[in-house]
Amino acid sequence: MNSRLLEQAVGELSKLPGIGRRTALRLALHLLTREKEEVRQLADALDRFRTDIKHCSYCNNLSDKDICPICADASRDRSVVCVVEQVGDVMSIENTRQYNGLYHVLGGVISPMQGISPSDLKIDLLLENIQRQGIKEVILAIGTTVEGETTLFYISRRLQQFPDVKVTTIARGIGFGDEIEYADELTIAHAIVNRTALK
Repeated sequence: MNSRLLEQAVGELSKLPGIGRRTALRLALHLLTREKEEVRQLADALDRFRTDIKHCSYCNNLSDKDICPICADASRDRSVVCVVEQVGDVMSIENTRQYNGLYHVLGGVISPMQGISPSDLKIDLLLENIQRQGIKEVILAIGTTVEGETTLFYISRRLQQFPDVKVTTIARGIGFGDEIEYADELTIAHAIVNRTALK
């Protein structure tokens, strides 16, 4: 590139997940076409987001207050908590409009290869909330990766100390529109084990 400033902007943008150098270049050049005030507002919004964002003291979701809007909503079913890996999972489930309970964001999954142990996740906070709040059901909505399965197994073992709490997991198996022929063996196995009755 013929501009050090452009190279620096592309370098920073390409650090974002899913953004390669070509996309970063397009974004940087697009920003050059915008009004300076627009670009300043974007930079200010990102700066405020990074500086002022907090983690909800109850569920570890992102919020601009100590308690996130979901936990503060009195109309939600407070007897059920859905455990997810990341904040993006909360958004995905909320978009379905099929769940009205509370959430708990772990902040990742157990991954010895990446140096992430159970103590690095918000598992103890989950257990404290179950004990304090009288939770009746914990839904484990964790990904089907090897790390996700390890995390699911670890948490389910820790939850055995609450015999009155029902522990469930989201259904796993063949996705809508998928063909069995192209699914891997683990996915097919989950689909068979988690089969449902038609009548």
